[in-house]
Amino acid sequence: SGHFHLGQDYQDSITFPTIPREQGPYPNRGSCVFAQTSVMRRGTSRDKRRQSRLLRGNKDGFEICTVDHLNGGAVRLDATISYTDSNHEVGVYAHEHEDLQTDNFMKVYSPTQGDECYITLDSDGNIDAVEGCVDPETIAWWHMNCGRVLGVYDGRLIEYDPSTLAPLGLVVGQDELAGKRVVVVSSSGEENCAVSQDVGLEGADCAVAVDEGAGEQAVLLVDDHDSSVTVIQPNEDGSYWRKIVRNKIVRMKEKRRVDAAQIYAKGAFGEPEEEGGPRVVSSWGPYTQISGTATKTGVAGLTAKAKLPTT
Repeated sequence: SGHFHLGQDYQDSITFPTIPREQGPYPNRGSCVFAQTSVMRRGTSRDKRRQSRLLRGNKDGFEICTVDHLNGGAVRLDATISYTDSNHEVGVYAHEHEDLQTDNFMKVYSPTQGDECYITLDSDGNIDAVEGCVDPETIAWWHMNCGRVLGVYDGRLIEYDPSTLAPLGLVVGQDELAGKRVVVVSSSGEENCAVSQDVGLEGADCAVAVDEGAGEQAVLLVDDHDSSVTVIQPNEDGSYWRKIVRNKIVRMKEKRRVDAAQIYAKGAFGEPEEEGGPRVVSSWGPYTQISGTATKTGVAGLTAKAKLPTT
């Protein structure tokens, strides 16, 4: 398992290969038990939990436990998995502990085929994804003509995997989406999809959609207060989720280069004074930050208010 800086008290932090069909879509996880792992170090948790997993084997299978690093390393039993044969097992949640019987048991919405939060195109081929502006209580999801799945949850615009409906990543953060409407409109009028007759350029300018006859669409953020519209452009591969957080190994190498530059600067120019002295900065390609946490998508001065220097 990996970690994503959230605790282990959430509804789907542990999932078993099989569940009763009446509880929802039957998963296809083979014989894999998934256990989400939290973080231990102070300052890296997004919900103030500091936890890790402990696996304890026994003659029947194994137990999945939580180690609470804020409570002196207390161990909590979360689930018991028993083998029925060499290829199958049965999992049982252990809910006797207090955390999952109180408000600390947090539930995270996940789209499900046929649920009440799914919305469809109107007669004009458009979607006004939510009635009114987006707020933290807004929940909606829909299919784009290209087959991509987008949704609004917890004040954010998120892309989901088309087959499993698992979240792929953040498209628009709360900072950029708050107070705006999400609207999807057609962007493939006949005048924009003329078939070229030039040799080697045959074909329509518009991408082929999954649904027969369906064309390109534009995802818009509409601000009714200042009459502005922001177009959420997809990535070159057609996906929408933003690759905001860079590879940790790459960032560690960059940090070492900066450290080396600071050592050189001190040797060449002496120790910096409080006001002035040698200064070390970095230059990147398309990236604009080195933050390891994806929380915001707004661009200051473009899609978010610019931060002006104080005097």
